[in-house]
Parts: sequence; C-alpha cells; structure tokens
Amino acid sequence: MAIFGYLLGSVPCGLVLAKLTGVPDPRKIGSGNIGATNVMRSGGKVLGIATLLLDILKGLIPTLMASLVLENLYLIALVGFSAFLGHLFPLYLKFKGGKGVATAIGVTLILMPKALVIALLCFLIAVWITRMVSVGSITASALLPLWSWTCGYLRPYILLACLMAILIILKHRANIQRIWNGTESKLGKRKSEGV
Repeated sequence: MAIFGYLLGSVPCGLVLAKLTGVPDPRKIGSGNIGATNVMRSGGKVLGIATLLLDILKGLIPTLMASLVLENLYLIALVGFSAFLGHLFPLYLKFKGGKGVATAIGVTLILMPKALVIALLCFLIAVWITRMVSVGSITASALLPLWSWTCGYLRPYILLACLMAILIILKHRANIQRIWNGTESKLGKRKSEGV
C-alpha cells in the first residue's frame, strides 16, 4: 500500500492536465513548479483548481484505503507519508516534484481533520495579512504538528505532521529567501509563489 501511495503521489497532475489541454508546461514558466499555483498561472483558474483537487486526492485516496484496511497507526501514517513523498519526489519526473502542500492536505484530511481545519485557518490569516501564498503554506505547515498535538492525536500522526512540515518548509527554501530579501511576489502579481 505504501508503494501504491508513492506511485499515485508521483503522478504530476498539473503537468498531465497542461498536456491534455494544450497549455504551456508549468515547469517552464513562473516558479517552474508543478503545483496548483503555477498551473493556475499557465492555464487559468479552472486548471489550477483541478490540479489542487487532484493533488489532494493523491494523498487522500491511499491514506483512506490504509485507514480502512490497516489497524497499525504507524503503517497508516507510512502509507500517507509515501503518497506525500511521491508528490515531492516523483518517480515519473526524475524526483523533481512539487512542494507537497495539497497532497499533505489530502493525507491530513483523513488522519487529522480537526488539526487540518485549524491549520487552514492559519493559512488564510497569514495569506490575508501578507498576500503571499508561500507564507500561508509555511505557517500552516509549521503549526500543523502543534495543532495535531493539542487536538489529541496519537504519536504516529503527530510524527507524520512533523515530517511533512519539515519537508514542506525545506521545499519552500527559495520562497523563504525571497521573503527575507523582500522580493517575494504577492497575490495579484505575476510572479507570486505558492503551493
């Protein structure tokens, strides 16, 4: 199931949608990322939202399957983490993937829904204040382990939240550097970075 999760997570939904609809390859414009924000930049809002939903499903489907079949919480967390890793390091794109936020949402929706709701509120507040999706993604990810703990989730899921948060933040290194330099673009501007 972990292998299935990784292979499903590796599917570059944004790139597939771009090819099917004939819009520019998202890897060749903007941030070069295959996630929803960059696909929206190249193909419009509908394509961006479709990418977001499909990336969420990549995490949700294998995690839901594992939660229905398996009893060991560590194994369930492993399946979800494998799907998440697939998005970050996809087999089909020479391990050069997205930043993992949407797929992490899919995993967390199944395993830690209460923590996810709070994290998404933090995301919205951070984006509202800064107008930067990257700040919202970093903030929500960094706080997810805290909300997982305060909501009473067990150790395997808290550990999963910590691992996903670390990797998402590492994937946002370039964004963090631009934020520090004051050059990170904001919502409504052409070069905004994000999910």
